Amino acid sequence: MAITKAANDLLIKTNTLGEGSGTMIHVTPESADWEYCSLLVQKLATGESWSHDAGGDEVALVPLGGTCIVECAGERWEIGGRANPFAGQPWALYLPLGSRFTVTATSPLELAVTGARATRSFPARVIRPEEVATSIRGAGNAARQINDILPAGFPADRLILVEVFTPSGNWSSYPPHKHDVSNMPIEADVEEIYYYRIDPADGFALQRLYTHDGSFDAAWTIHDGDLLLVQEGYHAFCMAHGYTGYYLNVLAGDETERTIQPSDDPRYGWVRSTWDPALNDGVSTYRHIEDRQNGPAGRRG
Repeated sequence: MAITKAANDLLIKTNTLGEGSGTMIHVTPESADWEYCSLLVQKLATGESWSHDAGGDEVALVPLGGTCIVECAGERWEIGGRANPFAGQPWALYLPLGSRFTVTATSPLELAVTGARATRSFPARVIRPEEVATSIRGAGNAARQINDILPAGFPADRLILVEVFTPSGNWSSYPPHKHDVSNMPIEADVEEIYYYRIDPADGFALQRLYTHDGSFDAAWTIHDGDLLLVQEGYHAFCMAHGYTGYYLNVLAGDETERTIQPSDDPRYGWVRSTWDPALNDGVSTYRHIEDRQNGPAGRRG
């Protein structure tokens, strides 16, 4: 698909709720001017309940921070545990299209409801932290941690869900790549949402998005709670020194194979050949990357 929005309209700011509850951010396929991806982040106080109808979307509920009970179709699940995205591995709950569910917070809660328009129904399933595969991608100051919450092999229709942790001063989504053309097995055509958190929250990052023909080329200053709609084009992300970046990637498309196969910008793809796996020996998390890259530099006392 083509980029249908102005650059300023692709970046969406979170609602400032203070100590209150409510919807922090909400994107639907209709508001994004595309077909599949959605994201809703809901904030709840301890003991507060919230209900939602997924309609034609399959959804995955991810507690960004806190714990909750989810009830749907006579079943009940308890999910969550980390205090914030930087405090541990994620829990998630996959629910099929047509699900009507109620969430009750058992602690202060920030809950991401990620979704994709679907036509096939798959069973509900809890994803526990120990089931989330973690990997280190890249090397040097392009090394980052990937958490595959709903990878391509997960039993779902279209939704793919990934967490990315970018250490202080590092690049991710690099080399710049795109997935906006159906040209399998080289490239898949998928929509993509980036939902960002930054630690500490007063930091910033930089995000670039540009098309192969140069008709669109924009860069944004990213703050905690921002969201970017990646409708088309190459994209790359860089984190300010002294801060850690997180983004929740929501992806979906209509390829016959459920995949997010990217295509690198040919000008920059050469960097992959320099990523000797030995450079990441002994590294298993973004914290290890940061220790190796920066040591005490960029750390608050």
